[in-house]
Amino acid sequence: MNVTLVQSLESAPPVSMFHPRQDDACSAVVERGLLVQTSFNTVCAIEYMKSHNVDPRVIERVLLHPEQRRKTAH
Repeated sequence: MNVTLVQSLESAPPVSMFHPRQDDACSAVVERGLLVQTSFNTVCAIEYMKSHNVDPRVIERVLLHPEQRRKTAH
């Protein structure tokens, strides 16, 4: 590997995996979806979020990969 490339990668700023929330209404739907998952089951939560037009990638991330959820509520 090129030394210059390695140096530029090492000095690059860290990449954030999460993006700031853009839509408070969608955020509220996701929070309610998580409550549905806890109270009922994952299928009900998926259907709830789908019925409120939450992006399928978001649904998958928050319901199936809890370690990837944001740590604080906004």
